[in-house]
Amino acid sequence: MSANKLNVEGILLLEQPFAKVPYENLRKIFRTSQKHIERELTAVQNASIELTKIAAQGEYDANDAIKIIDSMIGRVETLKRKLSDLNENSSVPTHAILRKRLQHLHSLESMSGRDDPEFDRWAETRLDRWLVDWALRTGNTQTAKQIAKEKKIEALVDIELFTDIQRIEEALLQYRCTDALAWCSENKAALRKIKSTLEFDLRLQEYIELSRACKKEEAIVYSKKYLVSWYETHDTQIKQALALLVFPPNTVCPPYKRLYDMERWKNLSCAFRLAAYTLSTLPTEPLLYLAMYGGLAALKLPSCYPFSNGTPAPIKNVDCPTCDPECLGQLAHEVPWSHHVNSTIVCRISGKIMDADNMPMIFPNGYVYSREALEEMAAKQGGKVTCPRTGDTCQLSDLKKIYIS
Repeated sequence: MSANKLNVEGILLLEQPFAKVPYENLRKIFRTSQKHIERELTAVQNASIELTKIAAQGEYDANDAIKIIDSMIGRVETLKRKLSDLNENSSVPTHAILRKRLQHLHSLESMSGRDDPEFDRWAETRLDRWLVDWALRTGNTQTAKQIAKEKKIEALVDIELFTDIQRIEEALLQYRCTDALAWCSENKAALRKIKSTLEFDLRLQEYIELSRACKKEEAIVYSKKYLVSWYETHDTQIKQALALLVFPPNTVCPPYKRLYDMERWKNLSCAFRLAAYTLSTLPTEPLLYLAMYGGLAALKLPSCYPFSNGTPAPIKNVDCPTCDPECLGQLAHEVPWSHHVNSTIVCRISGKIMDADNMPMIFPNGYVYSREALEEMAAKQGGKVTCPRTGDTCQLSDLKKIYIS
């Protein structure tokens, strides 16, 4: 019964980004609303103070007062419209997405175990989500959209987020920083919190491009406007950048040749993706890969591979994916060995677990197999059983039960 019980906490370990992405979107929407409110109400408050001062000085003019009041009313109406649009176009849809995702996760609590048909459907949906996540990360956006549409899981995947990330990445690979800088401006506080230098790197690259185009005066103005403010933390890079103006793009001087290197754009694209994933609490690897790593690490044993001292490889278990040298066994090379507090013994013949209901039976040569598999073999061979490893044959009655403590 315990083997069939769902480990909900373990399942939810990989589901943190699933709920956090819409939650972070809601936080961003709230901050945007807060900025609108502070900006417009501050202007209204200042206008009110000005009107009060005019009235107190006895220089009251009805027409001027009406203009100020109309301006205040206009600002409040503008604020109302902005908040209404933000709520309708962003907040309400995001709340709906978050609600669906939490309901999807909460449904685990009502499932009786792994053999529950509802869990099979839930796990299938999870696999579909992971496939969409993989497709989005690898640039197969249309494939991801098609899967999401066919499986009706649009609310459970982050197509819009990854599409936006891909759009900015493509702009960087086309030597344009505008979109990435706009993204940095929207997320300035969050980037500062994680101590990201992405904005500086983008500004430095724009400066380098001005130098590459021999626009020295524009480069100097640009550096004063955007680079000098970073001097306390990036003084060495800024000094080197200023010296770049005296070096042509085809220079062979190593430090400045590296600054002119076009590979910097690829590095910027990778840095942007990493920052975007960090702010959205997304792992750098696809969730499908993480799940496979975890599964392979749980199954990987030394017996799955040839011994390092030259001893021939053991007979592989056909039901063990890490024993397959051509497929998952290759991937399993990169993961650690599994660690089991309590050993689980699996029959080489049937692939079934040997326990009290399926006792392990030992051959005279010392090899062990399950009782069910050996009884089935004996029924086909007239009471005789054959060790598949050595070929030794004996009567089923010659075998002994073993008890492992």
